[in-house]
Amino acid sequence: MSATPAGIAAAIDRLRATGALLRRRSREDVVETLGLVLEGFRDPESHARKLLESELPPATGFTPEVVRAGLEVALEGWKVEALRALVASELAAPGVRFVTGFDTTAVLLGGALPPPTLLALLAPLLLRSAVLAKTSQHDPVTARIFARALADLDPDLGACLEVVSFSGSDAAATDALLAADCVVATGSDETVASLAARVRPPRRFVGYGHRISVAVLRPAGLGGAALARTAQALALDVALWDQLGCLSPVSAFVVGDADAVAEAVAVELAALATRLPRGNIPPAAAAAIAHERGEAEMRAAAGHAVRLHGDAGDAWTVIRESDARLRPCPLHRFLRVQPLRSAEDLLAALRPLGPHLAGVALAGFGDLAQDVSAALLDLGASRVCAPGRLQAPPLSWHHDGLPVLLPLARFGDVED
Repeated sequence: MSATPAGIAAAIDRLRATGALLRRRSREDVVETLGLVLEGFRDPESHARKLLESELPPATGFTPEVVRAGLEVALEGWKVEALRALVASELAAPGVRFVTGFDTTAVLLGGALPPPTLLALLAPLLLRSAVLAKTSQHDPVTARIFARALADLDPDLGACLEVVSFSGSDAAATDALLAADCVVATGSDETVASLAARVRPPRRFVGYGHRISVAVLRPAGLGGAALARTAQALALDVALWDQLGCLSPVSAFVVGDADAVAEAVAVELAALATRLPRGNIPPAAAAAIAHERGEAEMRAAAGHAVRLHGDAGDAWTVIRESDARLRPCPLHRFLRVQPLRSAEDLLAALRPLGPHLAGVALAGFGDLAQDVSAALLDLGASRVCAPGRLQAPPLSWHHDGLPVLLPLARFGDVED
């Protein structure tokens, strides 16, 4: 049932009251409780995990195999110890006498992947801020399953999280939600900018816009079986969540033999199509894939060094490009492999992506890896990791270059 502006306003009033009680609890108590909830989602045999695995496929279009594998990879390191370490690293700064969340935090969820939703709900609660969450149109179930699991474990803390749904075009409902003391939003750059303009000080606005990820490989440093293992890992990064998250690589930039990389990744994506079948694909995306495949075939026929792997019946596409020019990526397991002559050419090719660069999977650079990683971070990437790990960010990952908790916090100092 769609929430009304009056219902949203009433929810914020309720959360102000429950939030006041929440802030009387110790931070350690809240962290331990939320850690237990998170451990429940990590456990494949728990009720919450089973609900997520059963309800996500029909709601999001992902296949059950992809949901199961995606959750296993993403939540592997999300343990209660990691939650404690995150809180300690960000909230235990020397000299800080007072740090807490706002009375209420509104979270406007975006995307179809459950791990970012779980973290978006956890973060303000860790700061002892009551949360009103609006579900994403692409994933209407994760927030509600989390809220139910929290309420089952700790009814008092569960009362500090409410979940609502309404159309993003409902301006009145959106305005009611934006009355919270802190607003967190995830979406396109345009959506985030529009919401930011409607949140006036002293309320806090934290926005996360459009981001993409890539792979950077040097086959000369991946001799023999290492290239096959890297291709297998990169194919998994592409296949998990059907390439629909900000940590899904859209291109592999290759310093050296791009043909070998394209062929190896194509073999692995073909194998994953059976083990982790692709989910539903919107007609517009299917049309975009067909268009980009046809365009690549035309360039190949015209004499360009372009090779298409995968035919119209395949649930994946790999295009070995002739250069590092940025081209559209329709997603849904569509990867461009783009050749480069040197690390200097790499930085020039990625510079236009800098402001939108989330993660980079790096392999094959040996002793140069540290310098290349530093250059990539300087361009704007917020995470560099090994292929196969893009979809498994730690809880402490600085998404968009920001800390996890501090942007949502209020600080106070008492001077001697």
